[in-house]
Amino acid sequence: MRMYDLIMKKRSGSTLNTEEINYMISEYTAGSIPDYQMSAMMMAIYFNGMTETETADLTMAMAHSGDMLDLSAIEGVKVDKHSTGGVGDKTSIALAPMVAACGVKIAKMSGRGLGHTGGTIDKLESFSGFSTGITSEHFINQVNEIGISIMGQTLDLAPADKKLYALRDVTATVDNMSLIASSIMSKKLASGADAIVLDVKTGSGAFMKKEEDAFALAKEMVELGKHAGRKMAAIVSDMDQPLGFAVGNALEVKEAIETLNGNGPSDFVELCMTLGTQMILAGGMAENAAQATAMLKDVIEDGTALDKLAAFMEAQGGDASAVYDTSLLPKASIIEEIASEKEGYVEKIICDEIGICSLILGGGRETKESEIDLAVGLVLHKKVGDYVKKGESLATIHANDLNKLAQAKERFLKAYSFSNKPVERNKFIKGILQ
Repeated sequence: MRMYDLIMKKRSGSTLNTEEINYMISEYTAGSIPDYQMSAMMMAIYFNGMTETETADLTMAMAHSGDMLDLSAIEGVKVDKHSTGGVGDKTSIALAPMVAACGVKIAKMSGRGLGHTGGTIDKLESFSGFSTGITSEHFINQVNEIGISIMGQTLDLAPADKKLYALRDVTATVDNMSLIASSIMSKKLASGADAIVLDVKTGSGAFMKKEEDAFALAKEMVELGKHAGRKMAAIVSDMDQPLGFAVGNALEVKEAIETLNGNGPSDFVELCMTLGTQMILAGGMAENAAQATAMLKDVIEDGTALDKLAAFMEAQGGDASAVYDTSLLPKASIIEEIASEKEGYVEKIICDEIGICSLILGGGRETKESEIDLAVGLVLHKKVGDYVKKGESLATIHANDLNKLAQAKERFLKAYSFSNKPVERNKFIKGILQ
């Protein structure tokens, strides 16, 4: 078998079979197929697309290109959740304890963030002493004992995807539905969960800007998961403005804790309830959606979800007292209000610009080597549809550097646009696919 022949076959619009895709991925991962040939293949796929069978074969080949996490020693159904990412997305920090408190096993392997804020692990490190550098044995025992654990990516999961994504990133072949879906799902399938619930974002702060594209991606990923024998569900949610009010690591953790105390922002609560309901159903802990939602409300009202977060913290070396006293979380030295220069209804927020403001402050990584400042970020006070008077605070900015504060403030103000007339808010949950 020759890669040249496979490129010719795909370029002509023909379908690659399972054996050919397995050969291509295994040899490329091993370094036997050069980048320039795989670049040609990616471009052929970009223009000619892939069938459902080809996409499923590509996903499985990438999933099996490295380690496969074995969670069989964990009792019960293991449920994972994945978000396609956005601004202010602190969902796992509130959602995982809520679902675990309802009896569903949460065993997550997470990485660090590269972008406007840290990833879930970075955010959790706002708790002094918290570590994801735990052994697989600790990880499995902890899930069996308290129902939740998140560990760092110690295993080499889907190495083919890492190589392919880096190549697609520099060859203008990222934006292809089959390649996006197989990239996400190969890592999720390698992570060992029995059921996967997806949060696919759409809007100005999301990878999928158009709603129809978000639904197409969600559908493709659900089908890929089912093909691999997993229980699947996907929620398409709005990311035309930041999720909740807080953007920045410790600030997002604080908002997640407020949510577990029953005081969360309405959009964030709606998302956690919707995702959590699907996770409980997938875990077989409820007979219907109404029962699952009621379970989630109960664990917030009686405090067991908050206690589950504290137990999770303590089990991984974190300062659990900060769960009950958020003043112990990292704090910025400079806190200022951003006053509105205009009056009217907030018509639009350029969502990804708010993320860039957090990055400027030091809340994210521009490179893998960047150090994150966990204390900095923004807390919005006005979102789309809200009326604002001139001079009223749009947001509180948390900074540790006056120069960075000035840059972020200037950029933040340009991200807001106003209308003289009332503005209709977007529907937040666009749909659920199963």
